[in-house]
Amino acid sequence: MVKRKTAMNIRKAHRYLGLFIGIQFIMWTVSGLYFSWTDLDEIHGDQFKKEQPVHTAFANLKSPTELDPALKVTSVKLQEISGEPYYYINDGILMDALTGKKINEINKQQALDIASRYMKEGFRISGIERITETGKHHEYREKLLPAWVISYDTDENLKAYVGALTGNFNTVRHRDWRWFDFLWMTHTMDYEGRDDFNNMLLRSFSLLGLITVLSGFLLWYISSPTVRKLIQPKKRKKKKVST
Repeated sequence: MVKRKTAMNIRKAHRYLGLFIGIQFIMWTVSGLYFSWTDLDEIHGDQFKKEQPVHTAFANLKSPTELDPALKVTSVKLQEISGEPYYYINDGILMDALTGKKINEINKQQALDIASRYMKEGFRISGIERITETGKHHEYREKLLPAWVISYDTDENLKAYVGALTGNFNTVRHRDWRWFDFLWMTHTMDYEGRDDFNNMLLRSFSLLGLITVLSGFLLWYISSPTVRKLIQPKKRKKKKVST
């Protein structure tokens, strides 16, 4: 069998490895449980949005090049803003589809009108603000800015985000999404952008986790009475033969 000193070293290494990565093991387990018990549609906030947003039908629209002959179009999308048609052209120009007038960005009332087309009835608005920057951990990170944030008076701290430059209804955020986002961060161990599974921290802890589990199996092997009984008779037999 393994010498007592070696066994003590293995036991000590296993204990300290367990202490070092134990919290991360708990976070992996808790986050995994949360992910497996939650509905992704609810995390996305589908329960707060209308199944089919109300769309107005428009007729006799002119093409963007008719409205502005000097314009070179590479992409175009028809938007409805406060019941009026707009073209979003080349991922940067918002143009009235009837008059050709260009606007830099939508105003507060237009943002509220857009949100009302997508959100279910019955939510009381508690505030609206325009944001121009977000941090790495903001719930609206890595999306086009500026944007209008419409807050609703709900227990879930519900917020809707509308693009100020595009007139798009971009997303909703609420309490369960924020919990999901936090636990996803602890699960991937990407504390910057959330989605990098190849970061060194995750690789290191995964390797240490494997070593911890293997050291546990090794501890069982060297301290198991059953294994000791199987090995010791063989050693005695070998000694008898040698005499």
